[in-house]
Amino acid sequence: MPVSTAHVATSRSSRYIKQLISHMGHKTTAELSGDGRGTLTFAQGTCVLTPSGDHLGMIVTAGDAEGVAGVQDVVTRHLLRFATQESLDVDWTEPVSGSSLQLVDPVVGDYLLEHCTPAGDVLDELVVRTREATGDASGMQVSRDEGALLTMLVRLVGARHAIEVGVFTGYSSICIAQGLPEGGRLLACDVSDEWTSIARDYWERAGVADRIDLKVGPALETLRALPAEPYVDIAFIDADKENYPAYYEEIVQRLRPGGLVVLDNVFLGGRVMDPAYQEERHLGMRRLNDLIATDARVDSVMLPVRDGVTLARRR
Repeated sequence: MPVSTAHVATSRSSRYIKQLISHMGHKTTAELSGDGRGTLTFAQGTCVLTPSGDHLGMIVTAGDAEGVAGVQDVVTRHLLRFATQESLDVDWTEPVSGSSLQLVDPVVGDYLLEHCTPAGDVLDELVVRTREATGDASGMQVSRDEGALLTMLVRLVGARHAIEVGVFTGYSSICIAQGLPEGGRLLACDVSDEWTSIARDYWERAGVADRIDLKVGPALETLRALPAEPYVDIAFIDADKENYPAYYEEIVQRLRPGGLVVLDNVFLGGRVMDPAYQEERHLGMRRLNDLIATDARVDSVMLPVRDGVTLARRR
């Protein structure tokens, strides 16, 4: 249970953050960003400090509950020591697992679905077919609002050459293909004949089958066999998470200037924010998220859409 937060009522949040960073800089790693956000990194965990007009926000993450308690204690003691002109109430939430974080509130999620362009009969029927055919795995299908976002991004980029890594039953493929102009092509990569057989059926029904080239097999092999020059307009990555860093690297070097790579599930259900999760997919996604944020080849933004979506635009 390694995530805990506190909201401390105060109009001096920026001042307290500077004091904490300055005072604790010789004891631990302390960083102050240009927008006033502070980060304290201890051996047992990390505390992020965020200034606001009426409160100080604090987030502690650690590998276990003991580490959380240790960071809470150190930060709280020093913060209260600096508060000589007011009385602060520091009330930490009970530590919870990152997998328990409510990434999208159900009320917000439902409102989003009701206020985006309708998907249409074919996509609606595909949702039902996928649920019936794949059971619990149907959660891998993108949501209607994310599908609408993909179609819009394809059109905004003016894409003619698109790549998709991870087809599943074809919902996102249809959304991407519907945004392509006449003559546009989507290279769709997946390893499953069973699931892509459903996709083929619905591509035909949606009238986009002639725009999609399906390649069944390891996506890395498919990507590495592509021309090396930058010609790709847009790519969507939504496949096995362990290989995300490799997929990203193969694609980003083939993006033309202004081209876009879209990565789904960058939160991994909140587990990337929780250092207790140490499987390769968690470590790989954290490394990739950090890389993209500092990759000089792209401009990027991470969106709190469903399970997290990153947009990286090639400079």
